[in-house]
Amino acid sequence: MDKFETLTGVAAPLPLINVDTDMIIPKQFLKTIKRTGLGKNLFDEMRFDENGAEKPDFVLNKPAYRDAEILVAGENFGCGSSREHAPWAILDFGIRCVIAPSFADIFYNNCFKNGILPVVLPAEQVETLMQDARKGANARMTVDLERQEITASTGEVFPFEIDSFRKHCLLNGLDDIALTLEKASAIEGFESRAAQSRPWV
Repeated sequence: MDKFETLTGVAAPLPLINVDTDMIIPKQFLKTIKRTGLGKNLFDEMRFDENGAEKPDFVLNKPAYRDAEILVAGENFGCGSSREHAPWAILDFGIRCVIAPSFADIFYNNCFKNGILPVVLPAEQVETLMQDARKGANARMTVDLERQEITASTGEVFPFEIDSFRKHCLLNGLDDIALTLEKASAIEGFESRAAQSRPWV
């Protein structure tokens, strides 16, 4: 998992509430168990018509936001099913940070496991950042995880809270497997002692 330290990039405004995981990545794309390749189908039903042509009015299809790395969204983002493909699709598209007033719990937890920083801010602050994001590609935001701050293109700073353990994992690029491997020597020692004391197991 890539480290998340400081991110400066274009923020795309998505002023919708209750964006569920089926909207993020529709069920027909859940056949794969790979974490890559899903970005092209992110928000598929909102991005494309029934013939596969892009809908020009959808934010991520607009030239200013095609390379967005930050998403500013509405309340209860990531609700619905627990599919981990949703953060996979967001990350594969190139988005590393989602800012919203609230998230569904499972989606929120899955973001951290996949190197995405979900930031919870009061609704009025999210609306300020939403307005900033509407300025397009020239309005770049900076997300500083170490300092726990978001800086808008105007220079206004928005501090945010994050669990210290999750912060440590993102800063060091540690997913669940990497965290386990940090204890590899202790695990090997335990297994060796167990094999000697209980050879019948």
